[in-house]
Amino acid sequence: MTRWQGDKVRDYPTTRLSDYPTTRLLDYPEVNMNSKICTHCQEYSEVSRRTFLSRSFQSAAGLLLGNGLAALPSWLPRITLADPHKGPAGDTLVCIFLRGGADGLNMIVPHGDEQYYAHRPYLGIPRPDDNKAENGRTLDLDGFFGLHPALADLHPIYNAGHLAFVHATGSPDETRSHFEAMDLMERGAAENGDYTGWLSRHLATLDTGNNSALRAVGLGDMLPASLTGAVSATALQSIAEYHLAGQDERVGEMTALLNALYSQRNDLLTGAAAQTFASIEVLSRIDTERYQPAGRAYAENEFGQAMRVVAQLIKADVGVEVACVDLGGWDTHVAQGNVEGAQASLMAELAAGLAAFYEDLPDQIGSVTVVVMSEFGRRVQENGGLGTDHGHGNMMMALGGGINGRQVFAQWPGLHDEQLAGPGDLAITTDYRDVLGDIIAKRLNNPKLADIFPGYVVNEVGVAVARSH
Repeated sequence: MTRWQGDKVRDYPTTRLSDYPTTRLLDYPEVNMNSKICTHCQEYSEVSRRTFLSRSFQSAAGLLLGNGLAALPSWLPRITLADPHKGPAGDTLVCIFLRGGADGLNMIVPHGDEQYYAHRPYLGIPRPDDNKAENGRTLDLDGFFGLHPALADLHPIYNAGHLAFVHATGSPDETRSHFEAMDLMERGAAENGDYTGWLSRHLATLDTGNNSALRAVGLGDMLPASLTGAVSATALQSIAEYHLAGQDERVGEMTALLNALYSQRNDLLTGAAAQTFASIEVLSRIDTERYQPAGRAYAENEFGQAMRVVAQLIKADVGVEVACVDLGGWDTHVAQGNVEGAQASLMAELAAGLAAFYEDLPDQIGSVTVVVMSEFGRRVQENGGLGTDHGHGNMMMALGGGINGRQVFAQWPGLHDEQLAGPGDLAITTDYRDVLGDIIAKRLNNPKLADIFPGYVVNEVGVAVARSH
């Protein structure tokens, strides 16, 4: 088994749950448990490059203009959607994707299950009543589940009833591939199903009368696959930088020239150009330099600044219905850490960004819903590199004024060996589409769940409270 030797660890032979490949410390002889840098698998390191190539190809086949307006190429197969549901817009949905396969067992800790500590003698987060713990303990949620101490910024939101967790959730597909799992989850469909994204299908099946060029926004240089489809979406890194470059006196001339150029065409490119110019015009009216958050300051990291942009867009009332934000780095095969370390640093970044966002929107949070998800969880048994390998079941978060909060929704399957899925993973008892469907129907005013998740019948979870119109 793996034993501590000061700050370092060494690997000794151990019995595995299965013959599935796992990470060994032999491959990483000098691992510092407190390091904020962990080792990712080769596939995860390739995901960004492959995702870039895939999305660039889709965008080129369809259209890509300015800071990123993308539509689905016409030659790709897609389902035929029924007439859209007409009604008022519901909540603004903010979808946060934790890329890399976040270890939900160490985020929302099942401290009431003894097997958790049996499988994770070193990575396990101490119980709330463990007085011997030196660096931190689990923050109790309901007597069985607890919050990782690095997520402490979320505890007041949970206690206020505006945050809920769902555990033992995820996608039923058995892939352990980051790329395949992300693709399937963001499409919200079966392996051979529709090529559009579930968020795009939501927007396509809900007619709110919203003609805003910023109806759907992806924070970053590329759009997530969930926004791929017939409804145009905008990739946005910064409000202040979303403009035509050049001196002020020339920008007007350039805009007029480009408008005249595109007006001579009658195709998708013309529509994309019009939407880009409309986005520029709308965003130019937002004063970013003098913006003051209503609560704490946003962290100066990429995730914190992305959440700041989303809050600004919501406050400016520019018609945003959906916003997507990514936070990567969760592929913690080696030196994951427990109370401190690589994953704890990511959790602290996530919690700080969510808390700043929540505090910044006291008047809007009743009409905002945030959902946090990841492509899969991690293996229950810690590996020889003091990390965790690709798993199956995971946790999700739902935050907002319309969330049935202060509880953990879970049909807990247990962590005894005979209760685990596949090579030793947390079993899934709640499909992730049940969580999303609950939010879409109750908070986004869209009953077209059969079109959004084709081939799947959504089961009610109860995580969301129905809006009153």
